[in-house]
Amino acid sequence: MDSIALKTQIPTSPAFVFDEVELQTTLNACQVLRAKNACKLLYSIKSLPFYPILDVIKPLVDGFSVSSLFEARLAAEVLAGGQGSLHLCTPGIRADEVKELTHLCSHISFNSLSQHQRFAEQVAPHCAVGLRVNPKLSFIKDDRYNPCRKFSKLGVDIDALWQDSAIDRVRGLHIHTLFAANSYQPLLQTLDKLTLFLGDKLGKLDWINLGGGYLLKEMTDHSPLLAAVAQLKNRYDVDVYIEPGNGLVGHCGYLVTTVIDSFVSEGKSIAVLDSSVNHHPEVFEYQIQASAIGHHVKGRFPVILAGSSCLAGDIFGEYRFDAPLQLGDRVIFERVGAYTLVKANRFNGYNLPDIYCHRATGITRVKHYTFEDYRQYWLGDTAS
Repeated sequence: MDSIALKTQIPTSPAFVFDEVELQTTLNACQVLRAKNACKLLYSIKSLPFYPILDVIKPLVDGFSVSSLFEARLAAEVLAGGQGSLHLCTPGIRADEVKELTHLCSHISFNSLSQHQRFAEQVAPHCAVGLRVNPKLSFIKDDRYNPCRKFSKLGVDIDALWQDSAIDRVRGLHIHTLFAANSYQPLLQTLDKLTLFLGDKLGKLDWINLGGGYLLKEMTDHSPLLAAVAQLKNRYDVDVYIEPGNGLVGHCGYLVTTVIDSFVSEGKSIAVLDSSVNHHPEVFEYQIQASAIGHHVKGRFPVILAGSSCLAGDIFGEYRFDAPLQLGDRVIFERVGAYTLVKANRFNGYNLPDIYCHRATGITRVKHYTFEDYRQYWLGDTAS
């Protein structure tokens, strides 16, 4: 989306802007993964469960993947009356939720042998039972993102699984070892190990879910994945799923902010924004620096972009622009379509940003939060 339009056509600030045109382009490019009955493409809604976005995605995927009862309810509502499967995988299944989950979902991959042992017999007949596997291959240096970290809570240890009879009582397997990957090579290594350990047991399955974590926007050559999928299907006669989240929606989101104060602190320029890292929590959680339009390493004017909450660490980072920021200037963070809104909060009582959608017909505000939304959140159930 054009940065000038973002600065001039968004009347309120802060604001999340979702570019449905960009999303549609990404989805169209991903159809090669579904061509000739190759992969089945799921959207992992945990990255952005915003209803208008789910409606855009639904016709161009084979279903959704979810991680909780509320996500399952929302996804089932979006899919109602249409085609599409609904896959659940989570470490946190509650006993009092199993019955509803198994009626909502078409596939459930249990996260542990214990979870499978306790709940498998309660699964509705239409729901295909699987297991999540930890193949114990780490490709991510930061353990905060690493599903195969030491003492991992995610999946059944492959060393235990191949020796356990549970593998003979499930219809599918789920693997997820990647985060922000721009190559399929780690996946190919994982499939080699899966084949080595489980061998002919894979031929007794109906499906294999390869998980997500792929930056599909940056991956123009999908032939390694398609070749691996073709081999799995030919050798084992299984359906193969892939479930990107960030890979579909990450590039289509922007956070539009405005400079509301500017001063110098110990020789450094500070620009206070009307937003906060609480609107982009991974900045604080993982100490990443969000990409800001106009920033580049040779910019002549360095400035620390600070959020407006009273948290000392509410800092987006130090940026460099070609001109000094003035009061009222817009600062736009790009590629924030995933894991922003779903984690955003109202710390200090600052409102959540308005939400806009950019469509072929123009830009429309689709969500505005009020004081009553904030007040209602903090009222007790019996308060009036």
